[in-house]
Amino acid sequence: MAEGRRVGILGSGQLGRMLALAGHPLAVRTLFVGEEDAPPAAATARQVALAPDSPALAGALEGEVDVLTYELEHLPVDALRSLEPVAPIRPSVHALAVASDRLAEKQFLTDIGLSTAPFARVDDEDGAEAAVAQVGLPALLKTRREGYDGKGQRVVRTAQEARAAARELAVPCIAEGFVRFRRELSVIAARGLDGEVRVYPLIENVHRDGVLRLSRAPAREVSSELAARAVSLARTVLEALDYVGVLTAELFESEGGDLLVNELAPRVHNSGHWTIEGAETSQFENHLRAILGWPLGSTTTRGESVMVNLLGDVPTTPAMLAIPGAHVHLYDKEPRAGRKLGHLTFVSHADDTARDLRARLEQLPEPLRAEALSCFDATT
Repeated sequence: MAEGRRVGILGSGQLGRMLALAGHPLAVRTLFVGEEDAPPAAATARQVALAPDSPALAGALEGEVDVLTYELEHLPVDALRSLEPVAPIRPSVHALAVASDRLAEKQFLTDIGLSTAPFARVDDEDGAEAAVAQVGLPALLKTRREGYDGKGQRVVRTAQEARAAARELAVPCIAEGFVRFRRELSVIAARGLDGEVRVYPLIENVHRDGVLRLSRAPAREVSSELAARAVSLARTVLEALDYVGVLTAELFESEGGDLLVNELAPRVHNSGHWTIEGAETSQFENHLRAILGWPLGSTTTRGESVMVNLLGDVPTTPAMLAIPGAHVHLYDKEPRAGRKLGHLTFVSHADDTARDLRARLEQLPEPLRAEALSCFDATT
């Protein structure tokens, strides 16, 4: 195997698992870095049971990988830089440093001419009070690093609440002003080593309690002008970072039709899981193609898709497979309240796709059925 196709993945969760599965038909050999016992990725490739900042990691990876990538952005940046002599890291450590710090990310987006919610730095209680005076109330206080699925953030409605939130979070934060938006969207794009860019259609997302519940692709009621702005936005970010791999921009569509960037994810993304069945080339395969320097695949859809996250308590596998056209993905994780245990995708080619997809969701067992229908109806 003279052609470089050995990929080391920092992290061993479900995103890494799906990256490895996408690589199997292409004879891409993957290994995972992570200390967790029996993680989701363990069933798909070899595991290097070390922390990303372990002094022993560089030696363990030497001669074992042709390229390194990551499936999560909450990684120690300095430790990753120490791995650069072992193999190229794609996306770059710079891209990770920008996207893993909410303040650096917002400043980067502003610098390249993209719109975000109003924001201000928060280092302490006094800074929190000054920040919400700047961005307005109500506001969100978010930790600058880590925090996902609604974790590490507080809604504040008064200056006193802002001070209390800063004291409770006890780490550097960012204050964000509230944005009136029509809906939540995401755009997923891949950029290759040669600068080639492929962009998936806009995706409409429904979150509850800060957690993604349902994605629909392509998003409905997307004008050619809105679609073009999303493509331009994705290209602007990719080129400014000299990015290689798949990147996701989580967006708000304002009541006036503007696109505001909420967050960047320098990796494959939950809102793109539908691409496994619903696009000519999945986000996972395109990420591998990009970081290995191979031609990117088509991002054309195969129909209209709906993806439902399976959280905390999963219906039985036979009950889901009994629904015509159900594509079931389970992550082999121990059940826990609110934990992402898998996802379910339907792809429709019917004349009335909305009615067809809704009819599939109506066959889900309760309580998943009620929540999925409620989220789906919110996109119609």
